[in-house]
Amino acid sequence: MPSIDLLLIGFGAVHRAFSHILLYKAEALARRYDLTLRVVGVADSSGARFRAEGFDLATLLAHKTAGEGVSTFPGGQPAPGALALAQIASYDILCEASPVNLRDGDPGLSCARAGLRRGKGVVLANKAPLVLDFRGLHELAQRHGAGLAFSATVCGGLPVINVGRRDLIAAEIHLIEGIFNSTSNYILSRMTAGETYAAALAEAQRRGIAERDPSLDVEGWDAANKLVILANTLLHFPATLDAVSVQGITALSRDDLLAAQRRGQVIKLLARAEQVDDGYRLSVTPQPVPAGSFWAGVSDWQMGIAFHTDIYEEIYLKIDERGPTATAAAMLRDLIHLAGAA
Repeated sequence: MPSIDLLLIGFGAVHRAFSHILLYKAEALARRYDLTLRVVGVADSSGARFRAEGFDLATLLAHKTAGEGVSTFPGGQPAPGALALAQIASYDILCEASPVNLRDGDPGLSCARAGLRRGKGVVLANKAPLVLDFRGLHELAQRHGAGLAFSATVCGGLPVINVGRRDLIAAEIHLIEGIFNSTSNYILSRMTAGETYAAALAEAQRRGIAERDPSLDVEGWDAANKLVILANTLLHFPATLDAVSVQGITALSRDDLLAAQRRGQVIKLLARAEQVDDGYRLSVTPQPVPAGSFWAGVSDWQMGIAFHTDIYEEIYLKIDERGPTATAAAMLRDLIHLAGAA
């Protein structure tokens, strides 16, 4: 039975959920795909460790749950840091889920580059590397014959990237619309119901859904990141964050939401990539939508997307994602495909 050795860069909510999935699905992965997945390297903000024969994930998870960092874990050997693991450790696939850093992308961007230069597969849940260097990462992957997968970066477990790449063959996509940020969507839903902004945000953080820096969610930048990834991947439009008009939800009050409700509307944070003569116009802004519309029905923790095309007409998808498990599952989906087992 082939063994795939993994590095986990970042050991926050997503990679802890990923580790739980590996434990829970170990037998199914062996039976269905003839695969054994071993975590041989882990890095978090405290440091990094490597164990060639693989970590005991249950013990590592218990260590993290107790509030300890990877650097104090008694198993394995200490490593100089995440980048050193990516550069010199022996592994097959690097899984990157460190916090989003839009300044320089690190440690995620440097680790992804290091893995690709060595011909290793790279699976991303972290959006920053793609937003900052989409073309460069793909060129590295092609040059070194390495796999690069990132379906977890857009709407978690919802297979947005996969549907767009695989199922919209030969389509002209006129418009992509989406509610891409579940934290903002939840806050708007709960504020309309009478809950405070602070209480709703705290619940999103408790569940591990909100970004470490919640301004990325509530000021619209997380949705903008996802829109940039979709523009580059599905629309073949070389967009950067500078091309996106962004407005978040922080200026909205409950009075604004109730006023919309009286007009038969619901306010949603909508991302849009609309075809224009010279490419696409990209925006993330709060928009009133009819109360009976598809978008009004994307509520609380849900996210959704619509593809408006020439030959497939209109396709609507949504997911109810109440924690990091579905995003972690998308990472598993990507690495199974990179391993050639599915």
